[in-house]
Amino acid sequence: MNILVVNGSPKGKRSNTYRLTDAFLCGIRQAESDAVVEELTVYDMEIQPCRGCFACWNKTPGQCCIHDDMQAALQKIQWADLLIWSFPLYYYNLPGKLKSFMDRQLPLVLPFMSERTDGVGSGSHPARYTSNKSQKTVLISTCGFYTAEKNYDSVTEMFDRELGKGAYTTIFCGQGELFRVPELSAKTDAYLELVRQAGTEYAKGEIQTETRAHLSEPLYPKEIFEKMADASWGLDETGEKEEESLVFTKQMAALYRKESWTGKDLVLEMSYTDIGQRVQIVLGKEGSQVLPSPTEPYTTCIETPLSVWRSIAAGEIRGDTALMQGLYKVKGDFNFMLHWEDYFGGGEAEPEKIASPAASKGKAADKTTDMKVLLQPWLVFWFAPAIHAYYGALLTAVVCLFLPLFTIRKQKTVYDAFSIALVGGLSLASILGAPSLVVMPLSYGLFGLMWGISCFLKIPLTAWYSNKDYGGEKMFENPIFIKTNRILTAAWSILYLITPIWTAFFLQSSVPWCTWIFNTAFPMALGAFTAWFQKWYPVKIARGD
Repeated sequence: MNILVVNGSPKGKRSNTYRLTDAFLCGIRQAESDAVVEELTVYDMEIQPCRGCFACWNKTPGQCCIHDDMQAALQKIQWADLLIWSFPLYYYNLPGKLKSFMDRQLPLVLPFMSERTDGVGSGSHPARYTSNKSQKTVLISTCGFYTAEKNYDSVTEMFDRELGKGAYTTIFCGQGELFRVPELSAKTDAYLELVRQAGTEYAKGEIQTETRAHLSEPLYPKEIFEKMADASWGLDETGEKEEESLVFTKQMAALYRKESWTGKDLVLEMSYTDIGQRVQIVLGKEGSQVLPSPTEPYTTCIETPLSVWRSIAAGEIRGDTALMQGLYKVKGDFNFMLHWEDYFGGGEAEPEKIASPAASKGKAADKTTDMKVLLQPWLVFWFAPAIHAYYGALLTAVVCLFLPLFTIRKQKTVYDAFSIALVGGLSLASILGAPSLVVMPLSYGLFGLMWGISCFLKIPLTAWYSNKDYGGEKMFENPIFIKTNRILTAAWSILYLITPIWTAFFLQSSVPWCTWIFNTAFPMALGAFTAWFQKWYPVKIARGD
Protein backbone atom coordinates (compact mmCIF):
# COMPACT_ATOMS: atom_id res chain seq x y z
CA MET A 1 0.00 0.00 0.00
CA ASN A 2 1.33 3.43 -1.00
CA ILE A 3 0.32 6.07 1.52
CA LEU A 4 0.68 9.82 1.04
CA VAL A 5 0.23 12.12 4.03
CA VAL A 6 -0.57 15.72 3.22
CA ASN A 7 0.36 17.58 6.40
CA GLY A 8 -1.46 20.91 6.26
CA SER A 9 -0.44 22.27 9.65
CA PRO A 10 1.90 25.28 9.85
CA LYS A 11 3.57 23.45 12.77
CA GLY A 12 4.46 20.45 10.61
CA LYS A 13 5.23 17.35 12.68
CA ARG A 14 4.98 19.37 15.89
CA SER A 15 1.26 19.81 15.41
CA ASN A 16 -1.37 18.25 17.65
CA THR A 17 -3.09 16.74 14.62
CA TYR A 18 0.08 15.05 13.43
CA ARG A 19 0.23 13.10 16.69
CA LEU A 20 -3.09 11.53 15.70
CA THR A 21 -1.86 10.97 12.15
CA ASP A 22 1.32 9.30 13.36
CA ALA A 23 -0.70 7.00 15.64
CA PHE A 24 -3.01 6.10 12.73
CA LEU A 25 0.02 5.26 10.57
CA CYS A 26 1.46 3.09 13.35
CA GLY A 27 -1.78 1.15 13.38
CA ILE A 28 -1.68 0.67 9.62
CA ARG A 29 1.93 -0.55 9.77
CA GLN A 30 0.95 -3.12 12.38
CA ALA A 31 -1.53 -4.60 9.93
CA GLU A 32 0.51 -4.02 6.76
CA SER A 33 4.24 -4.14 7.34
CA ASP A 34 4.98 -3.45 3.66
CA ALA A 35 3.14 -0.11 3.62
CA VAL A 36 5.18 2.69 1.99
CA VAL A 37 4.56 6.12 3.51
CA GLU A 38 5.56 9.47 2.05
CA GLU A 39 4.69 12.87 3.44
CA LEU A 40 4.20 16.36 2.08
CA THR A 41 4.51 19.18 4.60
CA VAL A 42 2.53 21.88 2.83
CA TYR A 43 3.93 24.82 4.78
CA ASP A 44 7.49 23.80 3.85
CA MET A 45 6.62 23.75 0.17
CA GLU A 46 6.59 26.52 -2.42
CA ILE A 47 2.95 26.59 -3.45
CA GLN A 48 1.46 29.69 -5.02
CA PRO A 49 -2.31 30.30 -5.03
CA CYS A 50 -4.30 29.21 -8.06
CA ARG A 51 -4.70 32.07 -10.56
CA GLY A 52 -7.98 30.81 -12.01
CA CYS A 53 -6.55 31.09 -15.54
CA PHE A 54 -7.67 27.58 -16.54
CA ALA A 55 -4.48 27.10 -18.57
CA CYS A 56 -4.34 23.55 -17.16
CA TRP A 57 -7.63 22.92 -18.98
CA ASN A 58 -7.23 24.57 -22.35
CA LYS A 59 -3.66 25.76 -23.07
CA THR A 60 -1.53 23.05 -21.42
CA PRO A 61 -4.03 20.27 -20.54
CA GLY A 62 -3.15 18.59 -17.26
CA GLN A 63 -0.21 20.95 -16.66
CA CYS A 64 -0.34 24.04 -14.45
CA CYS A 65 1.31 27.18 -15.77
CA ILE A 66 2.79 27.88 -12.31
CA HIS A 67 6.11 26.15 -11.82
CA ASP A 68 6.57 25.34 -8.14
CA ASP A 69 6.42 22.31 -5.84
CA MET A 70 2.85 21.48 -6.82
CA GLN A 71 3.86 19.56 -9.96
CA ALA A 72 5.67 16.94 -7.87
CA ALA A 73 2.82 16.91 -5.35
CA LEU A 74 0.29 16.04 -8.09
CA GLN A 75 2.41 13.09 -9.14
CA LYS A 76 2.55 11.88 -5.52
CA ILE A 77 -1.23 12.16 -5.28
CA GLN A 78 -1.62 9.93 -8.32
CA TRP A 79 0.91 7.48 -6.88
CA ALA A 80 -0.94 7.01 -3.58
CA ASP A 81 -3.35 4.18 -2.81
CA LEU A 82 -4.31 6.00 0.40
CA LEU A 83 -4.34 9.77 0.75
CA ILE A 84 -4.36 11.13 4.32
CA TRP A 85 -5.18 14.79 4.84
CA SER A 86 -3.82 15.91 8.22
CA PHE A 87 -4.73 19.42 9.33
CA PRO A 88 -6.04 21.53 12.22
CA LEU A 89 -9.36 23.34 11.90
CA TYR A 90 -8.69 27.02 11.13
CA TYR A 91 -11.71 29.30 11.28
CA TYR A 92 -14.09 26.40 10.58
CA ASN A 93 -12.13 25.19 7.55
CA LEU A 94 -8.66 24.34 6.23
CA PRO A 95 -5.52 26.34 6.97
CA GLY A 96 -4.93 28.86 4.18
CA LYS A 97 -2.00 27.23 2.41
CA LEU A 98 -3.69 23.83 2.46
CA LYS A 99 -6.70 25.37 0.74
CA SER A 100 -4.34 26.66 -1.95
CA PHE A 101 -2.97 23.12 -2.23
CA MET A 102 -6.50 21.85 -2.83
CA ASP A 103 -7.20 24.56 -5.42
CA ARG A 104 -4.07 23.59 -7.30
CA GLN A 105 -5.44 20.07 -7.86
CA LEU A 106 -7.45 21.46 -10.78
CA PRO A 107 -5.16 19.80 -13.38
CA LEU A 108 -6.36 16.42 -12.10
CA VAL A 109 -9.89 16.96 -13.46
CA LEU A 110 -11.34 17.67 -16.90
CA PRO A 111 -13.31 20.86 -17.65
CA PHE A 112 -16.43 19.02 -18.82
CA MET A 113 -19.63 19.14 -16.82
CA SER A 114 -20.96 15.90 -15.39
CA GLU A 115 -24.05 15.01 -13.41
CA ARG A 116 -23.81 14.03 -9.75
CA THR A 117 -25.72 11.08 -8.39
CA ASP A 118 -24.98 11.57 -4.68
CA GLY A 119 -27.15 14.66 -4.15
CA VAL A 120 -24.18 16.92 -3.42
CA GLY A 121 -24.21 20.18 -5.36
CA SER A 122 -25.51 20.55 -8.90
CA GLY A 123 -22.62 19.17 -10.93
CA SER A 124 -18.98 18.09 -11.03
CA HIS A 125 -15.97 17.51 -13.27
CA PRO A 126 -14.76 14.05 -14.30
CA ALA A 127 -11.29 12.88 -13.31
CA ARG A 128 -8.58 13.37 -15.96
CA TYR A 129 -6.68 10.26 -14.86
CA THR A 130 -8.57 7.03 -14.27
CA SER A 131 -5.62 4.84 -13.25
CA ASN A 132 -6.26 5.26 -9.52
CA LYS A 133 -10.01 5.20 -9.12
CA SER A 134 -9.66 2.88 -6.11
CA GLN A 135 -7.70 5.49 -4.13
CA LYS A 136 -8.96 5.89 -0.56
CA THR A 137 -8.99 9.06 1.51
CA VAL A 138 -8.84 9.72 5.25
CA LEU A 139 -9.22 13.12 6.90
CA ILE A 140 -7.57 13.54 10.31
CA SER A 141 -8.04 16.79 12.18
CA THR A 142 -8.16 18.38 15.62
CA CYS A 143 -9.94 21.54 16.65
CA GLY A 144 -10.09 23.76 19.71
CA PHE A 145 -13.75 23.19 20.57
CA TYR A 146 -14.84 20.70 23.22
CA THR A 147 -16.39 18.53 20.50
CA ALA A 148 -15.88 18.12 16.77
CA GLU A 149 -19.61 17.70 16.22
CA LYS A 150 -21.06 20.26 13.77
CA ASN A 151 -17.79 22.22 13.64
CA TYR A 152 -16.54 20.48 10.49
CA ASP A 153 -19.60 21.05 8.31
CA SER A 154 -17.80 23.31 5.83
CA VAL A 155 -14.89 20.86 5.62
CA THR A 156 -17.07 17.82 4.92
CA GLU A 157 -19.17 19.72 2.39
CA MET A 158 -16.01 20.61 0.49
CA PHE A 159 -14.69 17.04 0.48
CA ASP A 160 -18.17 15.71 -0.36
CA ARG A 161 -17.99 17.76 -3.56
CA GLU A 162 -14.48 16.61 -4.41
CA LEU A 163 -14.73 12.94 -3.47
CA GLY A 164 -18.42 12.16 -3.14
CA LYS A 165 -20.62 11.93 -0.07
CA GLY A 166 -19.51 9.11 2.22
CA ALA A 167 -16.53 8.29 -0.02
CA TYR A 168 -13.91 9.02 2.63
CA THR A 169 -13.20 8.37 6.31
CA THR A 170 -12.86 11.03 8.99
CA ILE A 171 -11.21 11.20 12.41
CA PHE A 172 -12.16 14.58 13.84
CA CYS A 173 -11.10 15.26 17.42
CA GLY A 174 -12.21 18.17 19.59
CA GLN A 175 -10.09 19.49 22.47
CA GLY A 176 -7.02 19.19 20.24
CA GLU A 177 -4.94 21.65 22.27
CA LEU A 178 -4.87 19.14 25.13
CA PHE A 179 -2.42 16.99 23.17
CA ARG A 180 0.31 19.55 23.85
CA VAL A 181 -0.20 19.49 27.63
CA PRO A 182 2.18 16.96 29.26
CA GLU A 183 0.14 16.95 32.48
CA LEU A 184 -2.78 15.39 30.57
CA SER A 185 -0.73 12.74 28.79
CA ALA A 186 -2.54 9.82 30.41
CA LYS A 187 -5.83 10.95 28.87
CA THR A 188 -4.43 11.96 25.49
CA ASP A 189 -2.23 8.86 25.20
CA ALA A 190 -5.32 6.72 25.72
CA TYR A 191 -7.00 8.55 22.84
CA LEU A 192 -3.92 8.09 20.64
CA GLU A 193 -4.05 4.38 21.36
CA LEU A 194 -7.63 4.40 20.06
CA VAL A 195 -6.44 6.14 16.89
CA ARG A 196 -3.71 3.52 16.49
CA GLN A 197 -6.36 0.81 16.82
CA ALA A 198 -8.46 2.62 14.23
CA GLY A 199 -5.48 2.54 11.84
CA THR A 200 -5.11 -1.21 12.27
CA GLU A 201 -8.83 -1.76 11.69
CA TYR A 202 -8.84 0.53 8.66
CA ALA A 203 -5.96 -1.39 7.07
CA LYS A 204 -7.93 -4.61 7.54
CA GLY A 205 -11.11 -3.20 6.03
CA GLU A 206 -12.83 -0.48 8.01
CA ILE A 207 -12.85 1.19 11.42
CA GLN A 208 -15.22 -0.71 13.69
CA THR A 209 -18.39 0.99 14.95
CA GLU A 210 -17.34 0.72 18.59
CA THR A 211 -13.97 2.31 17.88
CA ARG A 212 -15.65 5.14 15.96
CA ALA A 213 -17.96 5.75 18.90
CA HIS A 214 -15.04 6.01 21.34
CA LEU A 215 -13.16 8.33 19.00
CA SER A 216 -16.11 10.71 18.93
CA GLU A 217 -16.31 10.98 22.71
CA PRO A 218 -14.91 14.23 24.16
CA LEU A 219 -11.75 13.80 26.21
CA TYR A 220 -13.28 15.86 29.01
CA PRO A 221 -16.79 17.15 29.73
CA LYS A 222 -17.59 20.55 28.24
CA GLU A 223 -17.41 22.46 31.53
CA ILE A 224 -14.02 21.03 32.52
CA PHE A 225 -12.49 21.47 29.08
CA GLU A 226 -13.58 25.07 28.68
CA LYS A 227 -12.15 25.96 32.09
CA MET A 228 -8.84 24.36 31.16
CA ALA A 229 -8.86 26.04 27.76
CA ASP A 230 -9.56 29.47 29.26
CA ALA A 231 -6.82 29.00 31.84
CA SER A 232 -4.29 27.86 29.23
CA TRP A 233 -4.10 31.33 27.71
CA GLY A 234 -2.43 32.60 30.87
CA LEU A 235 -4.56 35.74 31.02
CA ASP A 236 -6.78 37.18 33.72
CA GLU A 237 -10.29 38.48 33.07
CA THR A 238 -8.92 41.84 31.92
CA GLY A 239 -6.58 40.22 29.39
CA GLU A 240 -3.42 40.81 31.41
CA LYS A 241 -0.70 38.17 31.68
CA GLU A 242 -0.91 35.88 34.73
CA GLU A 243 1.91 34.34 36.74
CA GLU A 244 2.88 30.81 35.62
CA SER A 245 2.05 29.09 38.90
CA LEU A 246 -1.43 30.62 38.91
CA VAL A 247 -2.08 29.42 35.36
CA PHE A 248 -0.94 25.91 36.26
CA THR A 249 -3.10 25.87 39.41
CA LYS A 250 -6.15 27.06 37.48
CA GLN A 251 -5.71 24.23 35.01
CA MET A 252 -5.46 21.76 37.87
CA ALA A 253 -8.54 23.26 39.52
CA ALA A 254 -10.47 22.85 36.27
CA LEU A 255 -10.15 19.07 36.67
CA TYR A 256 -12.12 19.14 39.94
CA ARG A 257 -15.07 16.75 39.93
CA LYS A 258 -17.82 18.51 41.83
CA GLU A 259 -19.71 15.24 42.28
CA SER A 260 -17.01 14.34 44.81
CA TRP A 261 -18.26 17.09 47.16
CA THR A 262 -19.23 15.47 50.47
CA GLY A 263 -21.16 18.33 52.03
CA LYS A 264 -18.21 20.40 53.20
CA ASP A 265 -16.00 22.71 51.16
CA LEU A 266 -12.33 21.77 51.13
CA VAL A 267 -9.41 24.14 50.72
CA LEU A 268 -6.30 22.83 48.98
CA GLU A 269 -3.34 25.15 49.32
CA MET A 270 -0.47 24.84 46.87
CA SER A 271 2.66 26.39 48.35
CA TYR A 272 5.26 26.58 45.57
CA THR A 273 8.45 26.77 47.56
CA ASP A 274 10.84 27.46 44.67
CA ILE A 275 9.08 30.67 43.62
CA GLY A 276 7.57 31.72 46.94
CA GLN A 277 3.96 31.64 45.70
CA ARG A 278 0.88 30.32 47.49
CA VAL A 279 -2.40 29.62 45.74
CA GLN A 280 -5.58 28.11 47.16
CA ILE A 281 -8.24 26.02 45.46
CA VAL A 282 -11.64 25.97 47.16
CA LEU A 283 -13.50 22.77 46.24
CA GLY A 284 -17.22 23.27 46.69
CA LYS A 285 -20.61 22.02 45.67
CA GLU A 286 -20.82 24.09 42.49
CA GLY A 287 -17.21 23.68 41.39
CA SER A 288 -13.74 24.98 42.14
CA GLN A 289 -12.53 28.51 42.85
CA VAL A 290 -8.91 29.63 42.71
CA LEU A 291 -7.72 32.22 45.22
CA PRO A 292 -4.45 33.85 44.05
CA SER A 293 -3.97 35.30 47.54
CA PRO A 294 -4.78 32.70 50.22
CA THR A 295 -7.44 33.90 52.62
CA GLU A 296 -8.94 30.67 53.93
CA PRO A 297 -7.60 28.18 56.49
CA TYR A 298 -6.45 25.22 54.45
CA THR A 299 -7.74 21.68 54.69
CA THR A 300 -4.58 20.31 53.11
CA CYS A 301 -1.39 22.13 52.17
CA ILE A 302 1.13 20.78 49.67
CA GLU A 303 4.55 22.37 50.00
CA THR A 304 6.34 21.68 46.74
CA PRO A 305 8.56 23.27 44.13
CA LEU A 306 6.42 24.11 41.10
CA SER A 307 8.83 22.16 38.92
CA VAL A 308 8.32 19.02 41.02
CA TRP A 309 4.54 19.19 40.93
CA ARG A 310 4.54 19.80 37.20
CA SER A 311 6.75 16.72 36.74
CA ILE A 312 4.33 14.69 38.85
CA ALA A 313 1.33 15.96 36.89
CA ALA A 314 3.10 15.19 33.61
CA GLY A 315 3.83 11.63 34.73
CA GLU A 316 7.59 12.20 34.65
CA ILE A 317 7.90 11.13 38.29
CA ARG A 318 5.50 9.22 40.53
CA GLY A 319 3.90 11.27 43.27
CA ASP A 320 4.55 8.62 45.90
CA THR A 321 8.20 8.35 44.87
CA ALA A 322 8.63 12.13 45.06
CA LEU A 323 7.03 12.14 48.52
CA MET A 324 9.27 9.31 49.71
CA GLN A 325 12.29 11.24 48.47
CA GLY A 326 11.20 14.32 50.37
CA LEU A 327 10.67 16.37 47.21
CA TYR A 328 7.42 17.76 48.63
CA LYS A 329 5.53 17.74 51.92
CA VAL A 330 1.89 17.49 52.91
CA LYS A 331 0.40 19.30 55.90
CA GLY A 332 -3.11 19.23 57.31
CA ASP A 333 -5.58 16.51 56.36
CA PHE A 334 -3.57 13.76 54.68
CA ASN A 335 -6.78 11.90 53.84
CA PHE A 336 -7.27 14.35 50.96
CA MET A 337 -4.19 12.92 49.25
CA LEU A 338 -5.54 9.40 49.59
CA HIS A 339 -8.62 10.42 47.62
CA TRP A 340 -6.86 12.63 45.10
CA GLU A 341 -8.30 10.91 42.05
CA ASP A 342 -11.80 11.21 43.51
CA TYR A 343 -11.41 14.99 43.46
CA PHE A 344 -9.24 15.43 40.36
CA GLY A 345 -9.90 12.18 38.51
CA GLY A 346 -10.63 11.52 34.88
CA GLY A 347 -7.67 9.51 33.62
CA GLU A 348 -4.96 12.16 33.80
CA ALA A 349 -1.70 11.55 35.62
CA GLU A 350 -2.14 11.96 39.35
CA PRO A 351 -0.03 11.63 42.47
CA GLU A 352 -0.20 7.90 43.16
CA LYS A 353 -2.03 6.45 46.12
CA ILE A 354 0.09 6.72 49.23
CA ALA A 355 -0.91 3.99 51.71
CA SER A 356 -4.16 3.81 53.65
CA PRO A 357 -6.80 1.12 53.99
CA ALA A 358 -9.42 3.81 53.42
CA ALA A 359 -8.26 4.39 49.86
CA SER A 360 -9.48 2.75 46.65
CA LYS A 361 -11.37 -0.17 48.10
CA GLY A 362 -13.09 -2.37 45.60
CA LYS A 363 -10.85 -1.46 42.66
CA ALA A 364 -8.73 -4.58 42.65
CA ALA A 365 -9.24 -7.55 40.37
CA ASP A 366 -12.14 -9.95 40.88
CA LYS A 367 -9.75 -12.54 42.33
CA THR A 368 -8.02 -11.09 45.36
CA THR A 369 -5.62 -12.42 47.93
CA ASP A 370 -6.89 -13.22 51.41
CA MET A 371 -4.69 -13.57 54.48
CA LYS A 372 -7.22 -15.99 55.98
CA VAL A 373 -6.03 -18.52 53.38
CA LEU A 374 -2.52 -18.10 54.77
CA LEU A 375 -3.54 -18.22 58.43
CA GLN A 376 -6.16 -20.97 58.49
CA PRO A 377 -3.85 -24.00 58.44
CA TRP A 378 -1.59 -22.45 61.10
CA LEU A 379 -4.47 -21.50 63.40
CA VAL A 380 -6.00 -24.97 63.17
CA PHE A 381 -2.62 -26.54 63.94
CA TRP A 382 -1.99 -24.25 66.94
CA PHE A 383 -5.38 -24.86 68.56
CA ALA A 384 -6.77 -28.26 67.47
CA PRO A 385 -3.86 -30.41 68.77
CA ALA A 386 -4.14 -28.60 72.11
CA ILE A 387 -7.53 -30.30 72.53
CA HIS A 388 -6.36 -33.71 71.29
CA ALA A 389 -2.84 -34.23 69.96
CA TYR A 390 -3.55 -37.02 67.46
CA TYR A 391 -6.99 -36.04 66.16
CA GLY A 392 -6.09 -32.36 66.18
CA ALA A 393 -3.11 -33.05 63.96
CA LEU A 394 -5.29 -35.26 61.76
CA LEU A 395 -7.87 -32.47 61.45
CA THR A 396 -5.13 -30.03 60.48
CA ALA A 397 -3.89 -32.39 57.76
CA VAL A 398 -7.44 -32.62 56.35
CA VAL A 399 -7.73 -28.82 56.34
CA CYS A 400 -4.44 -28.52 54.44
CA LEU A 401 -5.66 -31.08 51.92
CA PHE A 402 -9.01 -29.45 51.14
CA LEU A 403 -8.23 -25.76 51.71
CA PRO A 404 -7.22 -25.12 48.06
CA LEU A 405 -10.61 -26.44 46.93
CA PHE A 406 -12.61 -24.24 49.31
CA THR A 407 -10.60 -21.14 48.38
CA ILE A 408 -10.60 -21.63 44.62
CA ARG A 409 -12.09 -18.14 44.09
CA LYS A 410 -9.19 -16.53 45.91
CA GLN A 411 -5.93 -15.45 44.32
CA LYS A 412 -3.18 -17.57 45.81
CA THR A 413 0.30 -16.40 46.76
CA VAL A 414 3.49 -18.40 47.18
CA TYR A 415 3.05 -17.96 50.95
CA ASP A 416 -0.29 -19.75 50.86
CA ALA A 417 1.41 -22.73 49.21
CA PHE A 418 4.32 -22.65 51.68
CA SER A 419 1.91 -22.52 54.61
CA ILE A 420 -0.07 -25.53 53.42
CA ALA A 421 3.15 -27.48 52.79
CA LEU A 422 4.78 -26.55 56.12
CA VAL A 423 1.69 -27.13 58.24
CA GLY A 424 0.96 -30.36 56.38
CA GLY A 425 4.46 -31.58 57.20
CA LEU A 426 4.15 -30.56 60.86
CA SER A 427 0.78 -32.33 61.11
CA LEU A 428 2.23 -35.48 59.64
CA ALA A 429 5.09 -35.35 62.14
CA SER A 430 2.59 -35.03 64.98
CA ILE A 431 0.50 -37.92 63.67
CA LEU A 432 3.64 -40.06 63.58
CA GLY A 433 4.30 -39.26 67.19
CA ALA A 434 6.62 -36.27 67.26
CA PRO A 435 6.34 -34.63 70.70
CA SER A 436 4.28 -31.47 70.97
CA LEU A 437 7.09 -29.84 72.94
CA VAL A 438 9.20 -29.94 69.76
CA VAL A 439 6.63 -29.54 66.99
CA MET A 440 4.68 -26.62 68.44
CA PRO A 441 7.61 -24.22 69.06
CA LEU A 442 9.03 -25.28 65.70
CA SER A 443 5.80 -24.29 63.98
CA TYR A 444 5.95 -20.75 65.39
CA GLY A 445 9.60 -20.48 64.39
CA LEU A 446 8.92 -21.60 60.83
CA PHE A 447 5.99 -19.20 60.59
CA GLY A 448 8.19 -16.30 61.75
CA LEU A 449 11.01 -17.37 59.44
CA MET A 450 8.68 -17.25 56.45
CA TRP A 451 7.74 -13.66 57.32
CA GLY A 452 11.36 -12.75 57.98
CA ILE A 453 12.67 -14.04 54.67
CA SER A 454 10.01 -12.08 52.78
CA CYS A 455 11.34 -8.84 54.35
CA PHE A 456 14.37 -9.15 52.09
CA LEU A 457 12.39 -9.77 48.92
CA LYS A 458 11.07 -7.08 46.57
CA ILE A 459 7.50 -7.57 47.82
CA PRO A 460 7.18 -8.25 51.58
CA LEU A 461 4.56 -10.72 52.75
CA THR A 462 1.95 -8.28 54.08
CA ALA A 463 1.99 -6.32 50.82
CA TRP A 464 0.62 -9.35 48.95
CA TYR A 465 -2.48 -9.35 51.13
CA SER A 466 -3.08 -5.62 51.71
CA ASN A 467 -2.66 -4.34 48.14
CA LYS A 468 -6.31 -5.08 47.33
CA ASP A 469 -7.33 -2.29 49.71
CA TYR A 470 -5.40 0.28 47.68
CA GLY A 471 -6.17 -0.57 44.07
CA GLY A 472 -4.31 -3.81 43.42
CA GLU A 473 -0.81 -4.88 42.49
CA LYS A 474 0.08 -1.49 41.01
CA MET A 475 0.86 -0.60 44.63
CA PHE A 476 3.92 -2.83 44.40
CA GLU A 477 5.56 0.13 42.62
CA ASN A 478 4.63 2.48 45.47
CA PRO A 479 7.72 2.94 47.69
CA ILE A 480 5.73 4.21 50.69
CA PHE A 481 3.37 1.25 50.53
CA ILE A 482 6.26 -1.20 50.23
CA LYS A 483 8.29 0.37 53.06
CA THR A 484 5.25 0.45 55.35
CA ASN A 485 4.59 -3.23 54.69
CA ARG A 486 8.26 -4.15 55.01
CA ILE A 487 8.34 -2.67 58.52
CA LEU A 488 5.11 -4.42 59.49
CA THR A 489 6.29 -7.74 58.04
CA ALA A 490 9.51 -7.44 60.05
CA ALA A 491 7.53 -6.76 63.21
CA TRP A 492 5.38 -9.86 62.72
CA SER A 493 8.49 -11.89 61.91
CA ILE A 494 10.19 -10.85 65.14
CA LEU A 495 7.09 -11.72 67.16
CA TYR A 496 6.86 -15.24 65.79
CA LEU A 497 10.59 -15.87 65.89
CA ILE A 498 10.63 -15.23 69.66
CA THR A 499 7.28 -16.96 70.29
CA PRO A 500 8.96 -20.42 70.43
CA ILE A 501 10.86 -19.27 73.54
CA TRP A 502 7.88 -18.79 75.82
CA THR A 503 5.92 -21.52 74.04
CA ALA A 504 8.58 -24.11 74.95
CA PHE A 505 8.82 -22.68 78.47
CA PHE A 506 5.11 -22.80 79.27
CA LEU A 507 4.56 -26.21 77.65
CA GLN A 508 7.06 -27.65 80.15
CA SER A 509 5.66 -25.70 83.11
CA SER A 510 2.72 -26.37 85.40
CA VAL A 511 0.68 -23.72 83.59
CA PRO A 512 0.73 -24.81 79.91
CA TRP A 513 -2.51 -22.92 79.35
CA CYS A 514 -0.47 -19.68 79.54
CA THR A 515 0.82 -20.57 76.09
CA TRP A 516 -2.63 -19.88 74.68
CA ILE A 517 -2.88 -16.56 76.56
CA PHE A 518 0.49 -15.26 75.39
CA ASN A 519 0.08 -16.52 71.84
CA THR A 520 -3.27 -14.77 71.58
CA ALA A 521 -2.55 -11.53 73.44
CA PHE A 522 0.67 -10.59 71.63
CA PRO A 523 -0.73 -11.06 68.08
CA MET A 524 -3.81 -9.05 69.05
CA ALA A 525 -1.62 -6.24 70.34
CA LEU A 526 0.51 -6.32 67.20
CA GLY A 527 -2.65 -6.35 65.09
CA ALA A 528 -3.79 -3.13 66.77
CA PHE A 529 -0.33 -1.65 66.17
CA THR A 530 -0.53 -2.66 62.50
CA ALA A 531 -3.87 -0.89 62.05
CA TRP A 532 -2.43 2.27 63.61
CA PHE A 533 0.97 2.16 61.91
CA GLN A 534 -0.30 1.80 58.35
CA LYS A 535 -2.17 5.08 58.80
CA TRP A 536 0.42 6.93 60.86
CA TYR A 537 3.61 6.12 58.97
CA PRO A 538 2.61 7.52 55.52
CA VAL A 539 1.47 10.73 57.22
CA LYS A 540 4.82 10.95 58.98
CA ILE A 541 6.61 10.67 55.63
CA ALA A 542 4.27 13.21 54.04
CA ARG A 543 5.05 15.79 56.70
CA GLY A 544 8.75 15.29 56.16
CA ASP A 545 9.31 14.23 59.77
